[in-house]
Amino acid sequence: MTSDRDAGTQPRSTAVINIGTLLTGDVDEPYGTADSLLIEDGIITRLGGAGDGDAERVIDAGGATVGPGLIDSHCHIVLGDYTPRQRAVGFLESYVHGGITSCISPGEIHLPGRPHDAEGVKALAVLAQRSWANYRPNGMKVNGGAIILEPVLTAEDFLEVAAKGVWLAKFGFGLYDDPADGLPQVRDAQAAGIKVMAHSGGASIPGSIPITAEHLMLLRPDVCGHVNGGPTSLDDDGLDVLVRETDLILQLVQAGNLRSSLRIVDAVREIGAEHRVILGSDTPTGTGVMPLAVLKTMAELASLGGVDAGLVWAWASGAIADVYDLDTGKVEVGRAADLVVSDTPWGSYGGDAVGALARGDVPGISAVIIDGQVQALRSRNTPASATAVTVHPHMEDPCASEHVC
Repeated sequence: MTSDRDAGTQPRSTAVINIGTLLTGDVDEPYGTADSLLIEDGIITRLGGAGDGDAERVIDAGGATVGPGLIDSHCHIVLGDYTPRQRAVGFLESYVHGGITSCISPGEIHLPGRPHDAEGVKALAVLAQRSWANYRPNGMKVNGGAIILEPVLTAEDFLEVAAKGVWLAKFGFGLYDDPADGLPQVRDAQAAGIKVMAHSGGASIPGSIPITAEHLMLLRPDVCGHVNGGPTSLDDDGLDVLVRETDLILQLVQAGNLRSSLRIVDAVREIGAEHRVILGSDTPTGTGVMPLAVLKTMAELASLGGVDAGLVWAWASGAIADVYDLDTGKVEVGRAADLVVSDTPWGSYGGDAVGALARGDVPGISAVIIDGQVQALRSRNTPASATAVTVHPHMEDPCASEHVC
């Protein structure tokens, strides 16, 4: 799979050198020691010693921070790089400029006239999955085609769509009188090998209904979507039960309730359950189009929640890859070379990208790389990075023209 740009013009090998801080995306070991890495055919093949080889392209990070590309685990895509909810075109390619190199669909729920009958629901999921498998705006990897659970769906329906490539599902927007009634569909989807994300908290759009902590404990989805509220949060006691008495995956989003996020993070750290946290944007929704949504959440959790910035970065990358079995999200040999180079923004007193996040500042992004291909050499959305990368041989910024990106 290639990006929108001609893959034939891209080098087969790239070395990233002069890395100041290496963020691994690994929850257990967020920081690496290598000061360089080698990419071959879009895959990370070496950590350390990459500056001594004959790579066709050399990217000098200039002492900046290199980490895995961010994964938006809750991005409301529909079809094409367009959001009907906010009537915005090109939001995904703009999200790449926020360091997001992959995203995961929580169901194409904003499709106008979205069907609720079994054939229509299945057709939409398959269409979206096939479409996003072939379309990568600005190189972004979009995991789309999440089947929306409805009472009419049977075990055979889930096996059918799974055989066609659908592996995601969303619960919370079907025509159920009581969320507890969705238990058969959740279990049937999981039995078919489909990952189920459930809405959590108050109703988010007309026609949806609140889903409580008690519902989540009954349904036991693979992921508690926007457990900090989307945007309305669960009750405090319910949140404590979900954190302390279950092993459910807890998704925190920018379009949720910050107070609840901080409460969840405190409880998670108290019991040593950091591996259960993942981040997402839950946009575009009523909150709007937010290219920096994931970075802003990271800065909030690091500065207000006191969470180490390396761990926060892992919550937005490798932790999500672990939950969804993705080949990206970590700076690790054998993984896809999806990387973000960033530094403290001009004017920040953070010192580097990690320090900026700890102060609550959004880092400045100086390069975004997806599958080893440079997609941007300067973010048009973050503040300017204090350090600009240099590339040898020289290349123009792929996004220098607004008509390209």
